[in-house]
Amino acid sequence: MQFIFPNFLWALLLLAIPIIIHLFYFRRFKKVYFTNVKFLKEVKDETSNRSKLRNFLVLLSRLLALAAIVLAFAQPYLSDKKINQKKDNYVSLFVDNSFSMRSMSEDVPLIDKAKSTARSIIDAFAETDQFQIVTHNLSGKQQRWMNKEDALVLVDEINITPEVNKLSSVLNRQINLLNTVEGNNSIYILSDFQKVISDLPENIDTSLNIQLMPFQSIQENNISIDSVWLNSPVAIKNQSNPLVVKISNNGNEDKNDVRLFVKENGQTKPVGTFDIDANSNVIDTIDMVFTQDGWQNIEVQIEDYPILFDDAYLLSLNINNNVKILSINDGVENKYLTALMSGLANFNLRNQSLSNIQYNTFSDNDLIILNDLSNISSGLATELENYILAGGKVLVFPGSNANKQGYNQFFSKLASNSITEFSNEEREVFRINNKEFIFSNVYERIDQNLKLPVTSGNYRFSNFTSRGGETLLNYRDGSPFLQKYIKGKGILYVCASPLSESKNDLVKIAEVFVPMVYKMALSSGQSKPIAYTIGNDNLAETNNISLGTETIYKIIGEKEFIPGQTKVGNKTIIDFNDMISKAGYYDLSVNDTIVDRYAFNYDRTESKLDFVGLEELKSKYGPSYNIYEDFLKADIGQLIKDRDKGKSLWRLFLILALVFLAIETLLLRFWNV
Repeated sequence: MQFIFPNFLWALLLLAIPIIIHLFYFRRFKKVYFTNVKFLKEVKDETSNRSKLRNFLVLLSRLLALAAIVLAFAQPYLSDKKINQKKDNYVSLFVDNSFSMRSMSEDVPLIDKAKSTARSIIDAFAETDQFQIVTHNLSGKQQRWMNKEDALVLVDEINITPEVNKLSSVLNRQINLLNTVEGNNSIYILSDFQKVISDLPENIDTSLNIQLMPFQSIQENNISIDSVWLNSPVAIKNQSNPLVVKISNNGNEDKNDVRLFVKENGQTKPVGTFDIDANSNVIDTIDMVFTQDGWQNIEVQIEDYPILFDDAYLLSLNINNNVKILSINDGVENKYLTALMSGLANFNLRNQSLSNIQYNTFSDNDLIILNDLSNISSGLATELENYILAGGKVLVFPGSNANKQGYNQFFSKLASNSITEFSNEEREVFRINNKEFIFSNVYERIDQNLKLPVTSGNYRFSNFTSRGGETLLNYRDGSPFLQKYIKGKGILYVCASPLSESKNDLVKIAEVFVPMVYKMALSSGQSKPIAYTIGNDNLAETNNISLGTETIYKIIGEKEFIPGQTKVGNKTIIDFNDMISKAGYYDLSVNDTIVDRYAFNYDRTESKLDFVGLEELKSKYGPSYNIYEDFLKADIGQLIKDRDKGKSLWRLFLILALVFLAIETLLLRFWNV
């Protein structure tokens, strides 16, 4: 037994007072003279013995009553913990505010019960104690100590968040702050202990005094849209654009006739229904045909109740039908190329002379064509390399009198196959790779009626498979006519023949050349994300916008804010700084002009509603953690005091004092001697 105020024990010396009173008061006697009668002498002896017994019991009851009062003031308690009552208490509470805490328990959301329990825990401590309130948000104000009043205010402000963190990460935050102070430390984790986040270390220092308080709900079945992705690098107008949808059944019951919808720019269209077995997933494909240019807001939906946060998946696509092409010419421009592009409304072709190249305009183009250059200088090679690695696309048609050394230095920079020799023999392109993006979905079928290029001058290339080249068009002997190399975020396309019509009739075959150039301009070595996840994706990339002054980007969505922005080459890294907390579409704007759009979705981590039960918690964490049972039906404050401060005994001693005083009263009143 230990005492909160042991100095009160000095008051036990007061026990000498009733002893002295009894010794001196009850020993006083008065002589009374009687006739020498034997009977009276026997009565006197018997009365004297009874009086001594009563007086001893009165003395004992008074001593016990006084001792009980003194002990009550010293506030004794029983505890197996070494708690220094002279030190302040530092209490860290984690309140799980993830989506799963929306689940109901006795018609009350778990989050409300968790907040109520957190208030009761705080109320169980003194005004001088310090508190840390932690949630899945892990915001800056949760990384400091605060007084009791501020802690209660912060608990009241807790709301459901889409952010999810592993419990091990949360515990590390709590321990790190506790390591900055000296005192009596306590950690409380209030959670439903969903399995996907319950990764607490099983063996941990017991001196940390960690309390686990599980909130259990009725386990629900849940169907979720896990992800949606485009089955091609980019979306193209007036073509079939397959969207692949992955849907999971996270429950233990089969689901039939689940309805699937797609909302395109605000218009909802039914896709169909599907069946899905318990604890399994299905993958479906939705064919999308976009008839408008610009940003497309797509939302894939299912009908499922009562868990709703993962029933919709948002994505944003930009249909860019205005293709900007730069042709760098060694002398005169290619008249066939110019005439062909000028007749197409969606193509914007600019010609630049090799002697007058404007490197600063490279990033403005979707595709750069090197038209029969006799040489690639080291300066041009460096600028093209930077352009490709940053996401640009370059199509190379080497001149018939090309300086192989200059070209091969450029090719070696990008680790592609090099030129070996030039041949004037006539060769026919025989095979087209319609499984690759450039020629996929271009032709309904490829037959003998499709005319393919014929060349009368062409280069041979080295054939190192480690260079990662992919052949798009083949000669009859299997050697490549057109190859593709993905380098960094961009793409290098290399043709084996010059573009000049005297060596190559490719520009005269519109059914091959036009879709080839169009899709090369739209292609991407590293596809831009069409969807982001709140809490996981905090960075995005956009093209630099040059306005002559300092460019300030703004995010406009549920709320408007200025994100972090860092220029890296011809790109700008956008940092959302955890400012997005609601699923939706967010526009990136400069001077009220939308330059990019981001679709944000809720994290699917908690879609599987599988929890660690009480018995599993006890068997897994029992040796190192304190696990509360049935605490919702008990006096939380008293439980905290009993467990953290020890079993308080002052009430018991106060009751004993009253009992002993009552015994004394009864002895004096009813025991007549």
